[in-house]
Amino acid sequence: MTKLALLPRAGATPWEDVAADKLISGTPKVRTIVLYENSARGLAAGEWEASPGKWRIAYTEWEYVEIISGACVVEGDDGRRIEAGPGDKFVIEPGFTGTWEVLSPLRKSWVVHE
Repeated sequence: MTKLALLPRAGATPWEDVAADKLISGTPKVRTIVLYENSARGLAAGEWEASPGKWRIAYTEWEYVEIISGACVVEGDDGRRIEAGPGDKFVIEPGFTGTWEVLSPLRKSWVVHE
């Protein structure tokens, strides 16, 4: 039997600073809105927003990303680079390390699998 989950509308959540030990440039603020979570299966989905800046990232999970608005560059330590804007979709795999740079205020939808 297939189950459906209607995602609730996103409410406002507090903006947070990017951790100082990860920050490369700017004074970016981020917020995560979790719309769905199934911890037993390691799944979560939602939206994420960020203001301009650049910081280090290290993934232990799979993440599917769809950019809703704004622009960003995700660059791996291995030289892989994604420049993304509205409508662009990509996947970040576990073990990926590099930088996330927000060029203009960004909003994305995401699905994470741990």
